[in-house]
This record gives sequence, structure tokens and C-alpha cells, in this order.
Amino acid sequence: MKLHRFFIDPKVELKQDFWIHDERLIHQWLKVLRYSAGQQLILFDGANHDRLYKIQEIKLDEAHLVLITEFERKLPVKNIYLFWSLLKKDKNDWVIQKTTELGVSHFIPLICDRTEKTGFDEPRAKKIIIEATEQCGRSDIPSIREPITLQTAISEFNGKIPLIMCQQGDNQTETNFENVGILIGPEGGWSDDERNIFVNSNIPSFNIHDFTLRAETAAIAAVAKLIQ
Repeated sequence: MKLHRFFIDPKVELKQDFWIHDERLIHQWLKVLRYSAGQQLILFDGANHDRLYKIQEIKLDEAHLVLITEFERKLPVKNIYLFWSLLKKDKNDWVIQKTTELGVSHFIPLICDRTEKTGFDEPRAKKIIIEATEQCGRSDIPSIREPITLQTAISEFNGKIPLIMCQQGDNQTETNFENVGILIGPEGGWSDDERNIFVNSNIPSFNIHDFTLRAETAAIAAVAKLIQ
């Protein structure tokens, strides 16, 4: 039987033997997965532990768990910052989900000159990140913040980490960094003013594909290349 993983608030101490009262988890275990005493599950706190537990007893509002073993934590091999221009409809959800699975550690949504959507549901994004993390098996929870302008992002991060911008047709640049930020533009591409910002800030570019990619595809393809 597949072992399901569940993120738990780091404030909850994952003891050898304890009762858990998390309403979200208890509802999922009882009503969705139909768990009963004797079944096993994995809890991780995103900071220190991945642990296998057995359910000793489960009630409508609490469950008694007993530790079976500790797992080795699985973390991304690189510390990747994804700066992407906000997209329309559910495309942001798709970018966040898939690049969490690939190993992005920090999400920074951007407001660019040609960004068509400026509203952003941060609580929903955090929920998607947690669900993707539970599913893919990684042990840490990526960070995410409210949208900022491209100029703000460059002012804050340029010089602290290597930044690379995606642009079709440019020569490949060095991408073998342990810490790196990748900048993905909107569907309409970078504006002339934004290209000048990159030049003046000495931010190199690289071409992830010879074909024209949609912005959400470009984000996923870029992360897949950087994580190697």
C-alpha cells in the first residue's frame, strides 16, 4: 500500500508517541482516505524530520500516533529562485506545482511591463506548494512572497545571487551555480525598457529552446535545465 506524506506545522513536536489534533489532517485521514487504527503514514515538518508513524487510535477530532522509524530527508540539490511574470487563469498554479516538484526553493512572482494579471492569491499558492511537496517526496517547503516589480527584484537580488534571464535566440550562458535566480518574462516577452535594465545590470541571458515556448512552459523547462 502506498504511504501518503503529510506536512505538519513545525510548531508540532514529532514525538515518539503523541496525539495529533490537526483538523485538516484528521478530516483527510478519516473522511477522504478512510484511515483506521494500524495504518501507517509519513509526517514531515519541512525543517527537521520525515518520520513514519502508525495510527494507534483515531477519533473525529484527534489521532494517536506511534513512531516507527525516521527517514533521511530529501532536499533539492540546488537553491533555485524562480522569478516569473504573473500569468492569466490557472497557469500560475501549474508553474508553482510543477517547479516545486522539480526543486525550486523560492518563488518570486513579478509584475512586468507586459504582465496581464496583477492579482495574486498567496494563500492558494502556499496550499499548492504544500500539496506538491507532499506528493513529490521532498522534505522542505519552498517559500513564496507577494508580487514585486522587476526593478525591485533586481535591486534586491542582483549581486546576492547570480541572476539569469530567459530569452529566445541568445547564446547559452553559465548555469552551473548552487544558488541561482531565473527570470521568466510574460507571454508578450520582455519590453525594450526591461531589456535595457538587464543590460545595465549585467544580467546574462540564455536560450532554453529553439522553439517559442509559452511562459509557463519556459519556466518549467528553465528550472529543469538549472537543476541538473
